[in-house]
Amino acid sequence: MRNQTRREFLKSIGFAAASAPVLSILQGCASAGQRQKAKGKQSNIVVIISDDMGYADIGCHGCRDIATPNIDSIAQNGVRFTNGYVSCPVCSPTRAGLITGRYQQRFGHEYNTGPPPGGQREHVGLPLTEVTIADVLKSAGYVTGAVGKWHLGLSPHFHPFKRGFDEFFGFLHGNHSFIDAGLGTFNPILRGTEPVDEKEYLTDAFSREAVAFVERHHDEPFFLYLAYNAVHTPMQAPQRYKDSFKHITNQKRRIYAGMLTAMDEGIGKLLAKLRELNLEEDTLLFFINDNGGPTGANASRNDPLRATKGTMYEGGVRVPFMVQWPGRLKAGRVYHNPVIALDILPTAAAAAGAVAFGGNRKLDGVNLLPYLTGKKKTLPHQTLCWRSGRNHAVRKQNFKLVKMGDETGLFDLSSDVGESKDLKAEKPDVLKEMEKSYEKWNSQMIEPVWTVQRRKQRPTRKKKKT
Repeated sequence: MRNQTRREFLKSIGFAAASAPVLSILQGCASAGQRQKAKGKQSNIVVIISDDMGYADIGCHGCRDIATPNIDSIAQNGVRFTNGYVSCPVCSPTRAGLITGRYQQRFGHEYNTGPPPGGQREHVGLPLTEVTIADVLKSAGYVTGAVGKWHLGLSPHFHPFKRGFDEFFGFLHGNHSFIDAGLGTFNPILRGTEPVDEKEYLTDAFSREAVAFVERHHDEPFFLYLAYNAVHTPMQAPQRYKDSFKHITNQKRRIYAGMLTAMDEGIGKLLAKLRELNLEEDTLLFFINDNGGPTGANASRNDPLRATKGTMYEGGVRVPFMVQWPGRLKAGRVYHNPVIALDILPTAAAAAGAVAFGGNRKLDGVNLLPYLTGKKKTLPHQTLCWRSGRNHAVRKQNFKLVKMGDETGLFDLSSDVGESKDLKAEKPDVLKEMEKSYEKWNSQMIEPVWTVQRRKQRPTRKKKKT
């Protein structure tokens, strides 16, 4: 689909350009939109995503060997979700779900976009028929900027500029060196569409660009999507941290600590800039990780959760997730009901007083604001589901069904967050109910648009006879 076709599509579902924000058509969004419109001011929206961080690797989750005071401050100044989830245990599908507010299986974005040459195929990326959070906020008069990792398609028609963003600084693929700009490769650091020879440590560069975006647009409503690639591999820490973590004996963990600290310090600079410009109370800010930590790759830790990135166990899909909006949300609250990254779009739309969707398109996320302010006492979600190839899971209240390959397990997360006791033999009726819930959800989804993308191996050279 060409850009003109996409514009026509957006117009057809209610996203024609508007000079002023209109009320959200989502249930639960109207009251927040009315308050914003009455005050004549729209709150800024910031979404910060970390990459491959472990569930246990921040201070407010009990980490002791790495300090994360700035990430922790978001929980201290806002709400921390103890049952916060993403919609997939790997990077790209999670981002597709977050940026659309919809289960990515609805539009076939089930797998990572993958390494080249597969990742450069025209159809491998977030389908152009999908409306993004940037589309939503831009239609409400926001200036929109993306900084960091994109991972939603390499082809030009998948570029952030074609997905509702006014500005972009980052890279398009799934990972990147922290010290090499990658000039001349398929995946350079881009400012807009032009490669740049970035000299600064990449995490620091992303933090710099995020602060600069806020400085440029502090006098107008803005949406900043800050997607760090820390603490994803390759394991490369700044020189200044070489001697800072001598107490950590595991070398990989020591490098990981430096990478995480650089990100935490960068988040601190962004938070400080918001305070300096008197924007903190007018900014709804989310922090979330994209999936569970891959312990073997980067020495992250997910305890007390079971397993790691790539699995349907809690260690693959339950993540650090928090939100602050000083003056609007009570500080220091801990929220225990299940929420998911899909909720970010409708919550941001409600805060902005923006149209979140048009037509009959199904939105799976919910506006969390009524739940966080106490106006709604029910669960935001009765059921959450996951699917990745032949693996799937469903959580219904406190029970969770996990299907990994040929293994099936039923767990009660209220007493067994580590998913160590399989209850399927003891509770066959619950198992049957969970399976029905999953099948009902799965019947609404489509098949993946592309298969798992793998780098082609070079042919093995035959040894010459001697």
